[in-house]
Parts: sequence; C-alpha cells; structure tokens
Amino acid sequence: MNGSPSVIHDTPPFEKSIGSYFEKAAPIHVEIGTGKGGFIVELARRHPEINYIGVERYESVLYRACEKVDGMPEEDRLRNLLFLSCDARELPQIFRKDEVDRLYLNFSDPWPKKRHAKRRLTSAGFLDLYETFLKPDGILEFKTDNRALFDFSLEEIGAAPHWHLEAVTFNLHRDEELGRGNIMTEYERKFSALGTPINKLIARRCP
Repeated sequence: MNGSPSVIHDTPPFEKSIGSYFEKAAPIHVEIGTGKGGFIVELARRHPEINYIGVERYESVLYRACEKVDGMPEEDRLRNLLFLSCDARELPQIFRKDEVDRLYLNFSDPWPKKRHAKRRLTSAGFLDLYETFLKPDGILEFKTDNRALFDFSLEEIGAAPHWHLEAVTFNLHRDEELGRGNIMTEYERKFSALGTPINKLIARRCP
C-alpha cells in the first residue's frame, strides 16, 4: 500500500487543503470506515463530478480497497477517489473548516458496551468533531444492520443542537424513496442475504 497512487501518504496535521490532492476542484464527500472500498469505489464511478475520500483505520483492510482501484486499466482509473489510513479522531487535523460536503458512515463498529458509547461514530462527541469540517447544511448518511446502534444514533442526533434528522428508515431495501439508487457495501450484501433489515438515516448540519 505504501506505493499506491490512490493513497494520501502525508501524516496529520496536513499543511495543504485536501482538495489540492485531486486533479480537479470538486465538492468533497468522505466515507469514514471505508473497509474494502466497494461502496465508495462505486460512488466514484457513478459521480465523476465529486471528489471522494475513503478513510480506513486499518491498513490491512484498506489494502483491499487500493487493490480495487490500482488494478483498473489506466483509461478507467478513478481520478476522483483517494484513500487515507487514519483514526477518525484525527480528521480535524486533515480537513479544514467547511471543506467537506457530505459524510458517509456505513456499518460502523457498534461498540455495544455502554462504557464504550463515546467511541461510536454517531455519538455526540463525534458529531461535534464533524462540525469542525462539514459545511453548514452538509449531510451525514448512516447505515447499519445494528438496531441498538441505530436507536442510539437517532437519540444522539435528535439531542444535538446543530443537527437535524432529514429522513429515517428501518428497512432500507423496502423503502422506495431512500432505497432508490442505494449502493450496497460488502457487509450490507452479507446481512441482506440473511434477511436482516438495514437501517438508514440522513441528517443535516444546521447552519
């Protein structure tokens, strides 16, 4: 992965804007916990007008995402997609104020024990962290099969002063509106095959 052209190899804090790493200026969308990259790779294919950053803490997992992109023929290479290996808590050292238009959280670690609640990526502390770089009116999309984590997320966002819930579904694949154009992650395909309902919410950062 060290030699991958799809990875930003700089370490936080970044001295230049994240947009300068791309070939052209465009809105920036970020997936936190990108895993093997299936979701964000397909997003980048469908939307060449958007610049995407896939953030993954574990290099061994991110390596699989890089393989998907680096193995493409040169004429098909996704020039609007880059990856970062870092902890989500480092993101304010990477993204500047109001630099990101949209965030995706897909099948995040539920951290089921109550004493670990602050580690959940939809906890109040992380919502405050996202406000440091997500634009006013910026969007957060969250999907999970874990109903307990989803209920927790609804409570945290509902209580957050600078966030507004725009849409909620407890069965994404049967929701005609929110399910339209849905891109499934690797985890999503696995759970859906087992008949597990997928929960999704869309929240907006209030100006």
